[in-house]
Amino acid sequence: MDKAYLILADGTVFEGKAMGARGRTTGETVFTTGMTGYLETLTDPSYYGQIVTQTFPLVGNYGVIGEDFESGRSWVRGYVVRELCERPSNFRCGGDLDSFLRVQGIVGIYGIDTRALTKRLREAGVMNGMIVSGEEASRMAGCGQAGNPGGGKDGVDARILSEIKAYKIEGAVKAVQGAGGVSPAEGGRADAAAKLPAATAVPAPVPGGAQAVHSAVPASGPLRHVALLDFGAKENIRRELEKRGCHVTVLPCDTGAEEVVARAPDGIMLSNGPGDPAENVGIIEEIRKLCGTGIPIFGICLGHQMLALARGARTEKLKYGHRGGNHPVKDLESGRVYITSQNHGYAVVAESLPPHAKMSYVNANDGTCEGISYGDIPAFSVQFHPEACGGPHDTNFLFDDFMRMIDRVRRGAAGNGPAQPSTAQAGADGPGVGRPDVGRHGAGRPQESYGEKGAAGCR
Repeated sequence: MDKAYLILADGTVFEGKAMGARGRTTGETVFTTGMTGYLETLTDPSYYGQIVTQTFPLVGNYGVIGEDFESGRSWVRGYVVRELCERPSNFRCGGDLDSFLRVQGIVGIYGIDTRALTKRLREAGVMNGMIVSGEEASRMAGCGQAGNPGGGKDGVDARILSEIKAYKIEGAVKAVQGAGGVSPAEGGRADAAAKLPAATAVPAPVPGGAQAVHSAVPASGPLRHVALLDFGAKENIRRELEKRGCHVTVLPCDTGAEEVVARAPDGIMLSNGPGDPAENVGIIEEIRKLCGTGIPIFGICLGHQMLALARGARTEKLKYGHRGGNHPVKDLESGRVYITSQNHGYAVVAESLPPHAKMSYVNANDGTCEGISYGDIPAFSVQFHPEACGGPHDTNFLFDDFMRMIDRVRRGAAGNGPAQPSTAQAGADGPGVGRPDVGRHGAGRPQESYGEKGAAGCR
């Protein structure tokens, strides 16, 4: 097997074996603690621009399963694992991980000490890195450019280190457009599905770009219409909405507020996505306008961050981020702790929240903001992933909270007053309804709190 090297920006070198495509790739080196869900990780657009390290030692044991993809292609810049399973076994398996990475053009490395790598990233913070394999690795090793595995900065060619340090993730949201399959762009889902072997291909997008709609609604018709703004949306966000009878229209990231409103949605979903949230100035401005429409809004991950920015808060980059399926968050109203799936390198600064915003969830490990409820508009958001695929489903009820918020606002607009059911009635309505903490995202607040005063306040 070919040799491969992972070179970090601080000069640390890890020697391993090559997997996937051969060549050279540079990205931001991060780690995820998920024990399963490697396919969802590889196809999650939020990992755009990053070299992803799996802390769980064995990866690839159930092969490649197209139905589990979160988008139509892999968005990682590189992939790092301790042990690669070359002979997967699963009744749904359609291929092996190494072949999938080759088809996707992803340069990978395995056989390195991922515990040592993770420890270094935890202590020093995420840093850029480079994976080199194949002829490129042989050439660099032959002339001493790759330094010595485990050696200091002096062992790596200065030009290589300069190239690694110069890398920066920019324009990430626009780069992943089409990831969700209904707003296709160059390099999006249509391209990827066509390139994959038949056993691992996923359905191609419906033609028509922003006009196209994924829908799986009851024969009697959709109960609600939700506009999903695609900042790099995971497929399971759409699936969770459709499970609840929603007609989902997925719109590109640069869709203006007026166009969104013209589609007459009952609710607006702000999706996950990659990169620095503060970079998306134009998108944030359109979200600010949407806040003044009175349409219920639910933000997840990047959507959570950009909604907060639109309301006047600030964001900051975390030392090494939260990535994996075992992150505890505390509901500040009920005191209950949930285990969540997360994937982000930035967080909203809790101290910067405006008076009308309230932190609803906090990270039990480091105290960072994990959720926000807005008292003056029908909107709430969370940093973690309630759609969790893969990961725990503890917070899946947040989609039900969103449905109730939509219904309450819709019935209020029809002149029927607040729509919050009693606890007894709610308990019969479905999962998550009728919990002691129901309504903490505004579902139980009086209609007056979302009146003209609040709407005007964010125009």
